Amino acid sequence: MNPLPSGARAGLGAGRRAAAHWNTRMLAQAADGTRRGTRWGRGALALVPSVLAVGALGTALAQGALAANFSVTGQPFTLTSNGVAGSGFGAIVNTPAVGRPDGTTTTNTAMARVGFASAGLAGLCGIVHQTIAGVPYSLLLTGGQKVTATPPTAFTTDIDASNLYIQATELQAYGPTTLQNAVLGQSADQVTVAGKPLTGALPGGFGLGSAGGEGGSSIRLHGLNATAYDAEMAGALVLPDLKIRVVAGTATTC
Repeated sequence: MNPLPSGARAGLGAGRRAAAHWNTRMLAQAADGTRRGTRWGRGALALVPSVLAVGALGTALAQGALAANFSVTGQPFTLTSNGVAGSGFGAIVNTPAVGRPDGTTTTNTAMARVGFASAGLAGLCGIVHQTIAGVPYSLLLTGGQKVTATPPTAFTTDIDASNLYIQATELQAYGPTTLQNAVLGQSADQVTVAGKPLTGALPGGFGLGSAGGEGGSSIRLHGLNATAYDAEMAGALVLPDLKIRVVAGTATTC
């Protein structure tokens, strides 16, 4: 290996001396207990993996290339839409395992698990509330048409999803709801979506299933507002105009 030229060696030596001087000065300042400046670096490094993961997820969803599962440990989030038109519909009441921030789980909360073999949504708005260092933030996930606070009386779907499941403590429609070919009070273990029973179904438990026939039961909801712990798109999801934003404060609308 050829030795470095004398000029390069001198420059390297000067750089090392400058780095050593800077390091000594920083150690001295740290030792005196005085906090200087704002520690943006630590927070920025913590946010980088999350931003990269959200960006990759958004790209895949926008291309319809990824089955997705949205959940926040021990914390509900809000899903709203101007309307939902679904077929192969089923619903049960269960008590799923809900994660706690300390890593443990609880099964004390009864929820509705709702499934659609195929569903069209008129826009989608997902809101997750998070507190970082005591400061509230909201993550907003939107796709398709703008979701309005007052849903329209007539809607056109622009998001397609297959094998869509929502685990929620509350699910509300704001306008007329149309159910066809459905059986109210079917045993939960007999309710199927896309040919499969819903997770957590118990024999004799409450279920809303299909009376049979082509396509199974169908439902049309004018406006949807769900307080959910889990939203799973086990099949394909076509989500146009996907946007993921983080805003300060506790957002209630997208």
